[in-house]
Amino acid sequence: MSKEELLGKLIIDGDKLGIIFNSIKAGEMVEDVAFSFTTSYEIRYTDGTHCVMTEVSLRRLLKMGRIMILEGKE
Repeated sequence: MSKEELLGKLIIDGDKLGIIFNSIKAGEMVEDVAFSFTTSYEIRYTDGTHCVMTEVSLRRLLKMGRIMILEGKE
């Protein structure tokens, strides 16, 4: 699933329902290449809480089944 496909997805994170509503790109100068970029996602939950999670962490938790994307039928 590409980065753009994650935005707007409803998720179940443990016992909380949330939506991935924003991506945040951050870059830094490194010696080997001009810039190294990291993408994080902002998630808002129905209980009023929110979190910012790196793409690497989100994909790992998806793979582990700790976070699930709700898919609708078309």
